[in-house]
Amino acid sequence: MNEKVSKKFGELYGSGAILFASPGRINLIGEHTDYNGGFVFPGAVDKGIVAAIKLNGTDKVRAYALDLGESAEFGLNEADKPAQSWACYIFGVCREIQKRGGKIGGFDTVFAGDVPLGAGMSSSAALESTYAFALNDLYSCGIDKFELAKIGQSTEHNYCGVNCGIMDQFASVFGKKGNLIRLDCRSLEYAYFPFDPKGYKLVLLDSRVKHELVGSPYNDRRASCERVAKMLGQEFLRGAT
Repeated sequence: MNEKVSKKFGELYGSGAILFASPGRINLIGEHTDYNGGFVFPGAVDKGIVAAIKLNGTDKVRAYALDLGESAEFGLNEADKPAQSWACYIFGVCREIQKRGGKIGGFDTVFAGDVPLGAGMSSSAALESTYAFALNDLYSCGIDKFELAKIGQSTEHNYCGVNCGIMDQFASVFGKKGNLIRLDCRSLEYAYFPFDPKGYKLVLLDSRVKHELVGSPYNDRRASCERVAKMLGQEFLRGAT
């Protein structure tokens, strides 16, 4: 994938790009518990997003989604939100970095991934984490990893229409080879647990049911949980006895 992305970048924008990558994730325990302030047990996988990026000295972003064969160009002001849904993830990351005081400019980029799209393995979080990490690094913004995960989450909330919890972005940013992460989604306290099952395999089945958070009952489910928590006088449903 590195070679494929680099080659396409060279064709479109020339030489000098730097490669960045972030993984997708699986989750063993805790579905719909992250936005309820509960516990989850995710781990990063060996599939993710790879992006070639080069600063272009302008205030414009030129992006190419290799898997889709589509390009987009947009500015960095709120009014510049692109029409393509995939480009909104990159645009949203740029805006969320700016909201946190990060000074960033335009860049050229090509990205591709091998996380199955719509399979519930967080291809969108991998995309957000790739660009959050890359721009923080390239522009020396000094944003810590906790905030990088929150940038991805805020991108989903504010630019992509999904009121997701923190699990996907956290797993992508904090994932560690050979380990799963026990994450308390209320305090963001976490611990690594070595995971190398001898004589057993985890099997991930592709049901062929497409996983679309935008326009799905996901946001409604979260809203109903928050409604009940509020009626019980709790910040999160986790606080209910």
